[in-house]
Amino acid sequence: MTAANARPQPDPPTPPDPTPASLPAATPQPGPTPQLAATPQHDPAPLPGPAPQAGPASQTGLTQPVPPAQTAPILDWPGTNPAYQSEPPTHPSQPAGPPTHPSPPDGPAAYPGLPDGPDAGGRDAEGGGPRAEPRRRLHPLSPLLNGAKSIAVIVAALSWQTLSQVGLERFAIVVAVLAVGVVIYSVIGWLNTGYHLVGRELRIQDGLLWRRNRAIPLDRLQAVELRRPLLAQLTGLAELRLEVVGGGKTEAPLAYLSVKEASALRERLLALAGRTPGSGEQATAEQAPMPERPLFRVRNRDLVISQLLTPQAFFLPVGVAFVVTQFVLEGSWTFIGIASTVTAMAGVVLQPVRRVLQDWDFRLGRDPDGRLSVRFGLVETRSQIVPLNRVQAIGVTWPLLWRLQGWLHLRLDIAGYAGPQSGGDDKRSDRLLPVGVFEAGRLLVWEVLPGVDLGALPTAPPPRRARWLHPFAFRAMGAGLTPEVFVARTGVLTREMTLVPYARLQSVRVIQGPVQRLLNLATVYADTAGGQSGVAKDRDVAEAWWLAEQLSVRARQARGPAPLVTSAANEPIDAHWQRPDYA
Repeated sequence: MTAANARPQPDPPTPPDPTPASLPAATPQPGPTPQLAATPQHDPAPLPGPAPQAGPASQTGLTQPVPPAQTAPILDWPGTNPAYQSEPPTHPSQPAGPPTHPSPPDGPAAYPGLPDGPDAGGRDAEGGGPRAEPRRRLHPLSPLLNGAKSIAVIVAALSWQTLSQVGLERFAIVVAVLAVGVVIYSVIGWLNTGYHLVGRELRIQDGLLWRRNRAIPLDRLQAVELRRPLLAQLTGLAELRLEVVGGGKTEAPLAYLSVKEASALRERLLALAGRTPGSGEQATAEQAPMPERPLFRVRNRDLVISQLLTPQAFFLPVGVAFVVTQFVLEGSWTFIGIASTVTAMAGVVLQPVRRVLQDWDFRLGRDPDGRLSVRFGLVETRSQIVPLNRVQAIGVTWPLLWRLQGWLHLRLDIAGYAGPQSGGDDKRSDRLLPVGVFEAGRLLVWEVLPGVDLGALPTAPPPRRARWLHPFAFRAMGAGLTPEVFVARTGVLTREMTLVPYARLQSVRVIQGPVQRLLNLATVYADTAGGQSGVAKDRDVAEAWWLAEQLSVRARQARGPAPLVTSAANEPIDAHWQRPDYA
């Protein structure tokens, strides 16, 4: 077609102006009202421990005033109608909703030895797959430090009896030969150990006879801890421990790195763990570190007294008196007998002494990115950074003798940390507050779980027929639902309370044993990824299924924009929990 025969094309239509005024207003759809009946307000059931007392911050070591408790319309608990809900208090330095923390920078600080720029984000300059960084070794002094730990274990295994049988000279020769072999083995292992970052994975190669190549996805990273044992403090080194989801133990500890290198690697791993795959992986320029905001510091005097108020400290004088009496009656004071007695007595007091050394100078703070910073330790110092969205639950404990001082203990449940079967509670890094007054625990719970007031968590007891199963612990048992967490309490001598955010629930179980079926009772378990479960023991069957349904509904709602806060339902939601038909 020639230009003369071409028809003139009409102008394209002008698109309408998409202004808010041109959009029709949304008409709210009527829906059934949630089945939550308001009742007159009642005073919440008293919690174990002393009631919160208002006072100046200097008396408790707090850096912020304690939020005042408020009450709101209370919701009915099926069959019991107790005071069951409470409106969270308004923090003086924080709005009522979930706190907003400063957004992290576009990437972590420049890592020593790695290039900066647009192509420094873990991918090739051509835009291909993840860029493989050079393989890095641990610090050259790592074999000596690892060998020293092995030598200490060997000496302890030989025992006093071996020393008395072979003599001091032969004992020293045996230890020296074993020490040389351990150091040589450690050096060979160090030569075969390395690590490097590939994209959003940390890859570690180690092993001598059996080579292991491990890839740790950083999106499963829960927390990174920096440990410095005594020898590491003397040599200026540090050990980096990674905690991932589902790990039964610490995943691939990097022992040892320089303190500067370990700190930089920790910040980089945490920054990569909190990013989306499409975002930048590394900062283009190094930024100056910002100071942390201190929250609480435990007084060492309170820490020592708290460990004296333990069963081990009370029974120690009795054991010493018994041993001295045996020596006096028998009249034999041999070296082996004295050494064995001292070793046995040291085993009795080992746990309290170890806790004092581990929790010495305990400090808690918030870093500029809103993460929880925990530092503690004397012989072995620990520095831990925990993102708040990794916290699965909070446990509160009131030991019997501590209640005389008005003290409590707070612990965090984090998905990556191993349970007690991996070495005992002393080896875990789950402390939120080793020892403190109720006001301190109330503030720290508010900081970790915004909107949760430890002084306003009412619970409902089980039905009276549950006394047949728990004649002594019946009064201490209870469960409750608040807008943010599921609460469960139990214990007689040592009272315990578990707070589980709805957004962290992984499964809900309703279990009935043979005796429970006779009494028409059931137990509800609210499981999390960290292994800690909120347990509502021996509830009425109808109440148990209602509670399971509420937990399931609130867990789905809590996984919205506000991960740790749930609001009341404004529209009907199909129930997923139904009692099975056994007919």
